[in-house]
Amino acid sequence: EISFGLPFADVPAGLKALEVVPAAGLAQIVAFVGFLELFVMKDVTGEGEFPGDFRNGYIDFGWDNFDDETKEQKRNIELNQGRAAQMGILA
Repeated sequence: EISFGLPFADVPAGLKALEVVPAAGLAQIVAFVGFLELFVMKDVTGEGEFPGDFRNGYIDFGWDNFDDETKEQKRNIELNQGRAAQMGILA
């Protein structure tokens, strides 16, 4: 159950879900995303190599060991996967 007798199975895919999800639920989503944008997903240290680099000198996972060509390839893969996910949400 998502909210007040609305089973998750009754929520349609894609943008049609906006018609059945309660307004309070949508407000929670917008508030959470706003919080992330304003307080979490920031380049605090100013050391970001590219737009979207929010490591802030903390998380590396070996990124600094890659050469420039590999870094570009991995960024392009990530961008394409994000684009595919955005298109998939509309299906």
